[in-house]
Amino acid sequence: MLSAHLIRTIELHAEELTRELLDDLARNPRTPAFHGLTREELHGRVYDVYHNLGRWLSERDERHIEQVYGELGRRRHHDHTPVSELLYAVILVKEHLRAYIRRIAAANSAVEMHQEAELNHMIGHFFDKALYHSVKGYEDADVPSLATSGLK
Repeated sequence: MLSAHLIRTIELHAEELTRELLDDLARNPRTPAFHGLTREELHGRVYDVYHNLGRWLSERDERHIEQVYGELGRRRHHDHTPVSELLYAVILVKEHLRAYIRRIAAANSAVEMHQEAELNHMIGHFFDKALYHSVKGYEDADVPSLATSGLK
């Protein structure tokens, strides 16, 4: 099955994909707030997406995505990263992944083309949820907790 093969290939080349994405984030004019962050700080989260793509795409329960990407949103809020840059950074992770799939996929039949399209659909669905929870975490960081606001 092409999609399973593509996922395994992506996971095996996670370091290469991560390096390409981090290079882009470091120089992209739409992500200046990320230019000052260290590669080490960004590496783990990006590598995790690529290296564990099969697990992320098979998540039936959204709680893990909510937890991980909500925390990402809260962290970027704490770092004073504009929400537009946070969104664009997540979009870049997805776009680098899709570009890699286009480079390596050798769909030689209608079935393989369908499987590649299905993988791209799954990727889009995952990143839609990641974007939502990133922004939700970002927004939630604006709301003072009851403990810190004195309202108990």
